Amino acid sequence: MPDLLIELFSEEIPARMQARAAEDLKKRMTDGLVEAGLTYAGAHALSTPRRLTLAMEGLLEHSPTVREERKGPKVGAPDKAIEGFLRGAGVTRDQLEERDTPKGAVYFALIEKPGRPAAEIIAEVLEGTIRNFPWSKSMRWGTGSLRWVRPLQSIVCLLSKEDGAEVVPLNIDGIASGNITYGHRFMAPDQITVTGFDDYAAKLKRAHVVLDPAEREAAIWQEATNQAFASGLEVVEDKGLLAEVAGLVEWPVVLMGAIDDEFLALPPEVLQTSMKEHQKFFSVRNPKTGRIEKFITVANRETADNGATILAGNQKVLSARLADAKFFWENDLRTVTEQGFEPWVAKLGNVTFHNKLGTQAARIDRIAALAREIAPVVGADADLAEQAARVAKADLSSEMVYEFPELQGLMGRYYAEAAGLPQDVANACEAHYSPLGPSDDVPSEPVSVAVALADKLDTLTGFWAIDEKPTGSKDPFALRRAALGVIRLVLENDVRMHLNMVFGKAAEITGKREGASDDAFADVNDLRGFFHDRLKVFLRDQGIRHDVIDACIAMDGNDDLTLLVKRARALEDFMASDDGPNLLQGFKRANNILAQAEEKDGVEYSYGADKKFAEDDSEIALFDALAQSEGAISSAIETEDFAAAMGSMAALRAPVDAFFEAVQVNSDNEVVRRNRLNLLSQIRKVCGQVADLTRIEG
Repeated sequence: MPDLLIELFSEEIPARMQARAAEDLKKRMTDGLVEAGLTYAGAHALSTPRRLTLAMEGLLEHSPTVREERKGPKVGAPDKAIEGFLRGAGVTRDQLEERDTPKGAVYFALIEKPGRPAAEIIAEVLEGTIRNFPWSKSMRWGTGSLRWVRPLQSIVCLLSKEDGAEVVPLNIDGIASGNITYGHRFMAPDQITVTGFDDYAAKLKRAHVVLDPAEREAAIWQEATNQAFASGLEVVEDKGLLAEVAGLVEWPVVLMGAIDDEFLALPPEVLQTSMKEHQKFFSVRNPKTGRIEKFITVANRETADNGATILAGNQKVLSARLADAKFFWENDLRTVTEQGFEPWVAKLGNVTFHNKLGTQAARIDRIAALAREIAPVVGADADLAEQAARVAKADLSSEMVYEFPELQGLMGRYYAEAAGLPQDVANACEAHYSPLGPSDDVPSEPVSVAVALADKLDTLTGFWAIDEKPTGSKDPFALRRAALGVIRLVLENDVRMHLNMVFGKAAEITGKREGASDDAFADVNDLRGFFHDRLKVFLRDQGIRHDVIDACIAMDGNDDLTLLVKRARALEDFMASDDGPNLLQGFKRANNILAQAEEKDGVEYSYGADKKFAEDDSEIALFDALAQSEGAISSAIETEDFAAAMGSMAALRAPVDAFFEAVQVNSDNEVVRRNRLNLLSQIRKVCGQVADLTRIEG
């Protein structure tokens, strides 16, 4: 079976597009070949800045011959019908076969489609792949119609077998396929003739091209960490930057340079961000001081002076960049130490947050008022919470954050510390944006928690009030992320807070603004349902069943997320025990019998069960068990000991089972029947203290 090698060689492909493009090439080619009948044993795609490569092993030499039997019109049908069938099947009349069927004689055609050579199919599929490649951005060049991310220069398309290799003939807009590729642009630019993938990869390596992006990443990281270690330093890990840099070079050469002393006093995050964003440099840190002292750059070639000229040029450009950062830093520090945060907050009065929700300054007023309300709930000082909320977003007006928006919050902490504000306030400036994602740390300091909750709840209630809710996959204001942030803040800090109360306070603080209807503000508590939906997703990821969550949401107090989750975890554990499913079966049996009887009789059996009418020992035992469990469960729930409540409910399993085994509920004696139905109602009432078990599946 032959192997296939494809290389699409072009001008530089942007690093962010390479991995996706390699996978797209693999998927489109393999899907197309398999659809045409060419199966294969394996395939892998690789990329460098100038080439996409696909290697496939164990291809069939021909697609298989396909035989298909097709039923046609009845014998004696009009000539036009028969001729249409002949055209569609691609056969002549003398190739038709007559067969008797229950509906009479019918024409059948046996259609045979002979297999095609692999090269013919490959050329067809590859041309379609190239002409319809899903680049997010593409261009045309010259006078041709072909579009590619950058000008396509050559195509390698080789089928190789043990007895040699053949070029699959293909010509797209004057670019003919061949067996020629090219090495490194500067270090080995000459043509290279290849005979298959192994030969291709080996010759490219000798021509200073590392074909595998994972190999380039590993080489960069190993050499960078070795050089840093030799100087007693460490490289700041950044997997995204590593992948990007590996997509910028075909032959990585790692160089370590120094940062001028005048910039070493800048916050390490400023140095790291500036070097990453502008220069694609890795930061090298002194582990003893935490300072960023050097940088790692990755060149695309070896030089006679071992990179000295490249480093000198990079250091010159870096110094200019860092001079700007130093200027921003010093200007910002001068502002906060001489004037405080007031000038920055005042500027936010000219920045619109949303045309229906006012300016950023107005939003800060709302967050500050809400943070003061929330502070006692989370154990924070109300004055500090309000103060932190009023300065937390002030750094949005700073020169540093204007240049590097990703440093918002962090710079706020630095500036608050420089202004002499309390440390809790400074920490809240940085922490109040968190958590931003499922793996982000959750603030735990009370002031930070209060401001973080106020920030997210103001966003949610505000957009809910103006009816800007998420729909389907669209969530332009990241409201799902904000709700998940509130959930994690509440649960991980064990906050006891009633959402309905907080929503009401937030809506009251927001007040009515243009575009917000009366109904929108009146119905803002519907936001609770949105929170429950996000909570379901959050808890399902932790292994709690959706029906268990629904059973707990159906209970009173479901706007207290901490209480709700405690109940759900206990119920999940109970349902995972032997007693849980068995008691559930008895409960559902009782509930079903009761529902049918109430519908039939037109009454509600919820009162009047009396032990004196019990006829069987199992009835008496169930009366006693229910009386004992009811008090135990209610006491446990009152103290929020849901594990104990579940344990008391588990004690009902045996008497409930024994009752159903020993007695017939619908007795001929009407007094006994009513008493037993009321007893079933007592089962429903007692178990219903824990959760709405009717919502549990099974």
